[in-house]
Amino acid sequence: MIRHLRLENLVLIREAELELSDGLVAITGETGAGKTIFAQALGLLLGAPGDQSLVGPDASEAYVEADLDLADELLHADELEPIRELQPAAESGVVIARRIFADGRSRSYVWGRAVPRAALGAFAERLIALSGQFEQRRLASSAHQLSLLDAFVGEAHLDRLAATAVAWRELRDAQRQRDAVAAASEELEARRAELEQLATATDALMPDTERSLAAERERLRRASDLAAAASEAVELLSPEGIEQHRAAELIAQAAKRLGEVEGIDPTLDTTRSELSSSEAIVREAASALRSFLASLHGDPMRLDAVESQLQDIADLKRRFGCSDLDELLERADSARAELDRLSRSRPLESAERALRQARSRYTELADALAAARAEAAPRFTAAVLEELKALGLGEGDLTVELGQRGAGPGGAETVAFHVRPNDGLPYVPVASNASGGELSRIALALRVVAHVRAGEPTIVFDEIDAGVGGTTAHAVARSLERLAQRAQVLAITHLPQVASVGQTHLRVEKVAGHPTHTRIDRLEEGDRAAEIERMLGGTAFLESVVSERRSRPARV
Repeated sequence: MIRHLRLENLVLIREAELELSDGLVAITGETGAGKTIFAQALGLLLGAPGDQSLVGPDASEAYVEADLDLADELLHADELEPIRELQPAAESGVVIARRIFADGRSRSYVWGRAVPRAALGAFAERLIALSGQFEQRRLASSAHQLSLLDAFVGEAHLDRLAATAVAWRELRDAQRQRDAVAAASEELEARRAELEQLATATDALMPDTERSLAAERERLRRASDLAAAASEAVELLSPEGIEQHRAAELIAQAAKRLGEVEGIDPTLDTTRSELSSSEAIVREAASALRSFLASLHGDPMRLDAVESQLQDIADLKRRFGCSDLDELLERADSARAELDRLSRSRPLESAERALRQARSRYTELADALAAARAEAAPRFTAAVLEELKALGLGEGDLTVELGQRGAGPGGAETVAFHVRPNDGLPYVPVASNASGGELSRIALALRVVAHVRAGEPTIVFDEIDAGVGGTTAHAVARSLERLAQRAQVLAITHLPQVASVGQTHLRVEKVAGHPTHTRIDRLEEGDRAAEIERMLGGTAFLESVVSERRSRPARV
């Protein structure tokens, strides 16, 4: 609701500070007093264009400001995110304003921060529902019509609607997360393949593998030199099949000769023993050399194999940016650990499971919304027609047509209200071909039937009494009074029936002067009674009516 309204230099209103209450606020005054300026002020807050004609005489600018309550959930709508970002911490209400300069320029403000006029209008329309061109635009909106039907269904349905909006946001978040994970899956698979290649390529490697292979390569490259040296050494130590004295034979002969004098001199006995041992060592060395010679001729392709293995190791170090084999093996151990983590984590599967759960939750809630709307539509139609009949629009008809659209925060339905002013005429959209007064009464009927709850906008009716009098005037007053039990209602009216049921009464009065100006006063009980009396025609008029009735001859 609007808690406070401030007007400065707006047309004929120099300054007005208005404290507004909840319930029904009646705004009255003589024709031409300036009641329309009050509606213009609210229109500016709703984004209506401003020009220099709105700036009062001798003023440099006009200013309109409203301090309103703000329902917590109102700013959750995606389109209001730029406004939501301006909200001060711990601020429960909102201050919106328009400033019109003498050259026709204007500025729009929310919480004292400048915003585009369209952004202010879109936000303010969720806080203030003004009849006339704004109500026509509002009633033409399928979203607004759907909100009225939803309000009629009841509190539990509105709670489910809020839950559906939350489920919709969660579904979109889950879809975005799944898409992001899917887009990253190729990179993840490439990473996994790289890790697997590193782990597999290093499975058979040990810390000394490279050093061993390098030594073997050097030995294979010098094989001919090694063979010649070993062969000559064998020949010198202990040749086979050749009758010539060589090292082993000569040692054996020396040991044998000393054996002939064994036991005579200990020194020679020791020497003979050492020669015998040396013969064995020489023969073992010769045997080892023969084996070595045999190994050199075992695999003629071994050098190529060793060269290939060493090249593979060099390629791996270069590819993975490692300076030596030890660092490469450390990277391989890390790769195996990461592969183990990846094998236990399935991000795409998790994201798809979360998406299925979010879609199931949303579908369940959206289906419940659809069923409730379909069940309530006929009852809503009957209730609105009954209210329209009481408001003097009872010759027409109304249809509520539900359709389908893509899924959204409010479910998957659209709604269209169509009216037929008189029998035989075609149905037309509810906001078409209606006068200002008829449109206001249609809006009133819809609002009264819909079960408005906390957080609904302040509802402003202008011209609702156009062409209305007698019994219909009383019906309008009763409907406004019922509606005001659930929302703040501002009624700019000429009807004393409406003024008499208002919780708050504002009088707009033109004051003569240089220049003439308009003021708005909040009336207390005594002044209020006098204003209602004026609306009824004044004391002289009422006395004349009574006198005339008394002077009429009695009917026989």
